[in-house]
Amino acid sequence: MPYPTLLATPDNYGLLTDLYQLTMVSCYAGEGQADRRASFELFARRLPPGYSYLIAMGLAQAIDYLNNLRFSEHQLEALRQTELFDRAPDEFWQRLGEGGFTGDVWAVPEGTAVFANEPLLRVEAPLWQAQIAETYLLNTLNYQTLVATRAARLRDVAGPDAKLLEFGTRRAFSPQGALWAARAALAAGFDETSNVLAALALGRKPAGTMAHALVMVFTALEGSEDEAFAAFQRYFPGAALLIDTYDTVAAAARLAAAGTPVAAVRLDSGDLVALSQAVRSHLPNTKILASGDLDEYEIARLQRAGAVIDGYGLGTKLVTGEPVNGVYKLVDIDGIPVMKEASGKTTLPGRKQIFRRYEGGQAVGDRLGLLEETAAPDETPLLQLVVKQGQVMQELESLDAIAARTAASVASLPANLRQLEHPADYGVALSDALVDLAAHTRQHPPSQP
Repeated sequence: MPYPTLLATPDNYGLLTDLYQLTMVSCYAGEGQADRRASFELFARRLPPGYSYLIAMGLAQAIDYLNNLRFSEHQLEALRQTELFDRAPDEFWQRLGEGGFTGDVWAVPEGTAVFANEPLLRVEAPLWQAQIAETYLLNTLNYQTLVATRAARLRDVAGPDAKLLEFGTRRAFSPQGALWAARAALAAGFDETSNVLAALALGRKPAGTMAHALVMVFTALEGSEDEAFAAFQRYFPGAALLIDTYDTVAAAARLAAAGTPVAAVRLDSGDLVALSQAVRSHLPNTKILASGDLDEYEIARLQRAGAVIDGYGLGTKLVTGEPVNGVYKLVDIDGIPVMKEASGKTTLPGRKQIFRRYEGGQAVGDRLGLLEETAAPDETPLLQLVVKQGQVMQELESLDAIAARTAASVASLPANLRQLEHPADYGVALSDALVDLAAHTRQHPPSQP
C-alpha cells in the first residue's frame, strides 16, 4: 500500500475542512436554509500576551481558497463511502456538486494593524458556502497574521537598515506552514527567506549561509576549517561564512590575515555581544549576521548591550509561539443581526466596519461601527470589498506593497503602544449604533423554544 500524499492543493480545498462544517451544511440543506444569506466575521477576541496589535495577513491565500472551493465527483463519492452522510438530503449533494463561491468578501488590506474584536475579514454568502469556508480561512489568516505580527515587531526593533532573514522552515508546524510563514515574513518587512520554494514562487531570490556540517566535513577530510571557507568562497563569493563551529574569534583572525575579502559572517552561538565586537575588530568591513533562537526581546537586549550586528536570521521564535486565536462567527442571517452571549465569548451583532481616526499621521483611536455608518471627516474605513459575487475586485498586491503598508501601519501607532515591555492599550470604541443594536438583539433574541 503506498504512503498517502497529504498535501493541500486547490483541487482538494473543498475537503480541507472540519467534519462539522459538512454536517451543518447537510442540516441547512435538509431544512431549506442552505441558500440563506449569511455574514460571518473573522476576528481575535484578545491579543496574544505581550502583544499590543496584530498585522493582518493571509488574505491572498483566503481568496485563492474561495476561488477554488469545489467538490469533484471523486470527492463526493469518498464522502458517501464514509457512511456518515447516509441520511443527508439530496439538496446537500446538489450544493456540493454545484460548487463555486458566489459571495462577497470584505477585508482589511494585508499589512494593516488591527486590534481585539476588529474583523480582519467578513464573508457574506449563501450559508452553506460561508459555513464550509470557516476552517481554511481561520487556518491561513490566524497563522500568517501571527508570523506577520512577529515579523513587524522584529523589524520595528531591529530598525530599517538591519538585514532580516527568514530561517523558519525547519521549525514551522508543517511544510505548508513554512511556505506561508516565509510569505508572511516577507510581506511584513523581512528582506529574504532561505526557503527556496517560497522564494522562487514569490519572485524572490532565496538567501542563506552554510551549516556547521560543511566545516566539519572539510576539517575531517581536508584538514582545516580554512579549507572549508576557501572552498565555499570559490563557489559563493558573496555568501556569509559560518565561523563559530570551533573558535569564532580565531576564525575571524585567520580570515583577516588571509586578506581575502569576506562579504559576511554568521554567528550562531555564544556571547553574541562579545563575539560580534571581537569579530568586528578583525573584520571591520564585513557584515556580521546573528542567529540562534533570537526574538525581538533578545535583539533589543543585544542592542542595549552594544552588540555589533548588521542582520539577523530568525526562525523558531518567528514561526512558532503564542497563537493568534482568531474566531469566525455568524453576525447576520438574512438581514437578521445575531450574537453569541456565552460567558467570556460574547460576540457583537451586525456587519461591521472599522473607522480609524488619525491626527497628524498618527492613529489615535478606532471606532467599531456598523457597515452602513458614515465615516467622520478624520476617520478612514479599513474594511474593503475585495470579492463581489465571487469575482475578485482588486489586483493581487506585491509583497513590496504589503511590506510598505506594514511599515507605515506600525509607524502610525503611538510609541508607547509599540514598546515591548508593558505596551499601552489602543482605544477601540463601539459606535452608538452598534451599542444600540447589541442591546436590541439581547432584548429581542431569535425565538427560543
